Amino acid sequence: MRRFEYAAPGTLEEALDLLGETPARAAIIAGGTDLVTQMRTGIAEPHRLVSLGGIAELARLEITEEQLLAGALTPLARLASEPAIVARWTALAQGAAAAASPQIRNAGTLGGNLCQRPRCWYFRNEAFHCRKKGGEECFALEGENKYHAIFGGDDCRIVHPSDTAPALLAFDAEIALRSPRGVRRMPLERFFAMPAVDLTRENVLEPDEIVTGLRVPAPPPETRSAYLKVKEKDSFDFAMVSCAAAMSFDGARCVRARLVLGGVAPVPWRCAAAERLLENRPLDDAAIAAAARAALEGAAPLARNRYKIAMAQGAIRRVLSRLASPA
Repeated sequence: MRRFEYAAPGTLEEALDLLGETPARAAIIAGGTDLVTQMRTGIAEPHRLVSLGGIAELARLEITEEQLLAGALTPLARLASEPAIVARWTALAQGAAAAASPQIRNAGTLGGNLCQRPRCWYFRNEAFHCRKKGGEECFALEGENKYHAIFGGDDCRIVHPSDTAPALLAFDAEIALRSPRGVRRMPLERFFAMPAVDLTRENVLEPDEIVTGLRVPAPPPETRSAYLKVKEKDSFDFAMVSCAAAMSFDGARCVRARLVLGGVAPVPWRCAAAERLLENRPLDDAAIAAAARAALEGAAPLARNRYKIAMAQGAIRRVLSRLASPA
């Protein structure tokens, strides 16, 4: 591991000043559950770590009738257990509860979960100079690709590893970023970037920017939501496929649908065609089956991950069946 300078600012302004002095050679650290691993394997070699742990405003959690405001330092464990989130933004609480292990959920933060780097073993292995690290080849295309993408990413078949991102997209969350130039806000869906935009990055965060928090609007009346994670082992593991859904009803009829897959693409994968099939009709067996088929149209699996098509369709059917009737 490279020697580095460690700074612990007390305010966001101090953190931005420290980050802005040498943005290309600095890194932000919060819980550190991903960054420290990157540093140990040589993927990240920052000269300066800027800790956000002492900045109280980034840890605030505010819940009103209109919205959820969650600072970037909100622990995943709190998102998973806060009664109002469990009741109103159920899929988000379930996604946070599905992340990693209890110890990591206590240390890991919402901002870190959204900004974590991909777990592709070629990217994480120092021996492979892949496209994401400036090389000429995506080794997953012809190599061990069991866990890789079936949508998008022709130049790089990573999958986005976050458990909170699919649920947040299902709730139309907005992310806030702060830099010396000011604040910019955007729908979370626009925060994530496909490899075609920039092979070296997974989002639009600039080197001198900090994720400060998220705004999640209150779901419409009669909304039910759920998150399902399919993984290879019951203990701490990343999703082979995950699914988040938020459905709003007028009686038996679905009037608004959001369906997002994880583990299948370089970004959380919004299933717009399936959403259109679900809206303005009862959420019955026929609608669920049609949505599951539509969501996987256009998938382009590799040699060893074709199973993800059936697995994702099964996850969609399970989640939607769970939401078809009130609990």
